[in-house]
Amino acid sequence: MSIDQIRTIVLQHGRLSCDPEKITPDANLYELGLTSLTTVNLMLALEEHFDVEFPQHLLSRKTFESIRALSESIDEIKAS
Repeated sequence: MSIDQIRTIVLQHGRLSCDPEKITPDANLYELGLTSLTTVNLMLALEEHFDVEFPQHLLSRKTFESIRALSESIDEIKAS
């Protein structure tokens, strides 16, 4: 999945209070300010943008921890 597309969505919906340059593919989004509430908003935006639905087994902190983890999860969803 496109790291750049996911990064843009994280910037729009994650409400992170850090320098956007710190949001690298492997940066921990929770350490950068992602909260449980903004995780839900981010999930909904990703589902809409990529026309997917996160299954129960991917609804974990690990899935939303980084842009790379999100990309891999979306790839997994699309492959199934």
